[in-house]
Amino acid sequence: MSNTTLTYYNQNAKAFSDSTLNVDMSALYAEFLPHVAQHGHILDAGCGSARDAAFFKAQGFTVSAFDASPELAELASSYLQQPVAVKTFQELDCVNQYDGIWCCASLLHVPKVELPQVFLNLQRALKPNGVLYVSFKYGDTERVHNGREFTDLNETALTHLLSHTQLKAIKQWQSVDQRPERESEVWLNALIKVVHVL
Repeated sequence: MSNTTLTYYNQNAKAFSDSTLNVDMSALYAEFLPHVAQHGHILDAGCGSARDAAFFKAQGFTVSAFDASPELAELASSYLQQPVAVKTFQELDCVNQYDGIWCCASLLHVPKVELPQVFLNLQRALKPNGVLYVSFKYGDTERVHNGREFTDLNETALTHLLSHTQLKAIKQWQSVDQRPERESEVWLNALIKVVHVL
């Protein structure tokens, strides 16, 4: 995450967190959770407010979470009632640890040139039958918007990025933003698994 984007989240942590806590994510949970081992370990990567981590925890999953913004991580820790690490995707270095990794609207702040290595980090962190969920704003450009840097992806670009890994999208779909007055924004969603090479 660039310093510009990080500064934005640190300065607007409370407002950002409050604006996301009550968004209805049930349709996305319904896609992701059936692929996660029962009572498995889920990493909410780039957790923001920890809205999703808290939901997973309430469903009986073991949850870990991190965010690059110290201010957001502090708010998230309070909401989740457990420590939230301050970390970037580039610093993720664990192996075979998670049954599911949830990257909801978080990888989109990773510069496109760094995404191949980040996907390898995520691949390593997943257990062999684990599942990865990712979402990006739909498009094919890198841009700055309201003080934050975004990497937009479409299906072709995501498939190309994954071709450098052992990861494969088992499902890709588009959805509209669930936040009020953001319905015109389209998201690319994907469920991704490790392909075992024989």
